[in-house]
Amino acid sequence: MLPGQAAVVTGAAQGLGYAIAKAYAAAGMRLALMDLRGDILERVADELRADGGDVLPLTVDLADADATQSAIDAALAEYGPPRVLVHNAALLITRSMSEITFAQWQREINIILQAAFILSKAVWRPMIDAGGGSIVYLSSGSGYKGFIEEVAYNPGKHGIEGLMKCLALEGKAFNIAVNAATPGAPINTPMSDSNYTDAQKQFWVDPQLLAPAFVFLARQDASGLTGHRVAARADGSWDAVDLL
Repeated sequence: MLPGQAAVVTGAAQGLGYAIAKAYAAAGMRLALMDLRGDILERVADELRADGGDVLPLTVDLADADATQSAIDAALAEYGPPRVLVHNAALLITRSMSEITFAQWQREINIILQAAFILSKAVWRPMIDAGGGSIVYLSSGSGYKGFIEEVAYNPGKHGIEGLMKCLALEGKAFNIAVNAATPGAPINTPMSDSNYTDAQKQFWVDPQLLAPAFVFLARQDASGLTGHRVAARADGSWDAVDLL
């Protein structure tokens, strides 16, 4: 089902996004990869191409609405309707309410939630015309719990789960699955390194171990799993909670 089909993955230069991109390339998918770090993204593209992958690297600041639209337009022009869109990119900088500025708050929200809307809006009609597809938003514990000093990230992840629920209901008529995915364990990523405690780092795992859940999600449409929060596990399994 996946070989030859297209995937769009944001935040693909490092961490979990990179692991997902590698898993999709191994499954024979064509990849449109987005990240702010164009230098690292180009190296990822070269690595995947060396293994026979078809990769379009797109350097983009997902906090910028126009740049986000241009990037997804380029992906659609290159590959057509994607089988799966994975919006993994996010920014987490812990600040108190007293410290954070509106510009800082808005940047984190835009990368998480504004970009999710723009990307999903862009692929929605192409997925309908293609007969279905899968949209996956990266959530976290911050999508359903509160954490101190996550003044922007926390509401952004709550918002992403709200958007997922809404689109999962609407997508049923069009055979589009929409799910939220969470790491089922602390993972070793650059963002985690900046925010995890030393105790959490004792138990973190390689993001590659979580990739099988995202291959599973790429195969979904509305006849399968949709409207769920899926926790990817380090043993390659996953748990799914119906949120509809």
